[in-house]
Amino acid sequence: MTKLADRLHSAAIHLLRRVRREDDVTGLSAARLSALSVIVFGGPIRISALARAEHVRTPTMTPIVAALEAEGLITREADQSDARASLLRATPRGIRIMAEARSRRVALLGSELQRLRSKDQAALQHAVDILERVVGAPSKHS
Repeated sequence: MTKLADRLHSAAIHLLRRVRREDDVTGLSAARLSALSVIVFGGPIRISALARAEHVRTPTMTPIVAALEAEGLITREADQSDARASLLRATPRGIRIMAEARSRRVALLGSELQRLRSKDQAALQHAVDILERVVGAPSKHS
């Protein structure tokens, strides 16, 4: 199983690197785009929770958040449960940028998958079903 896990890990990294090239169109650094993704798909969120999600310390996340805010991609709002804290929320523009970036990545991947034989596409569908179970992700059958 270790060999399979190693191959899967490597393939996943190469796949992500390949589709991430599409993100250059956004003009955002990888760190900003990643933080924006967490805010869009998991927000509203406190900066400390965002830093944990991104595996950095809060002082590292602070300038990233400031840049996203200055670019009009996120806003800060008062946290009703703690007056000392604020929540980060994606703006409509931030949501649109993330949706467009995802669409470009998915389109690239889709065009690559389209070139595969039907048998290989079916095998990948089955593998994705298994991977979704392994990681506990909800299945999204199309």
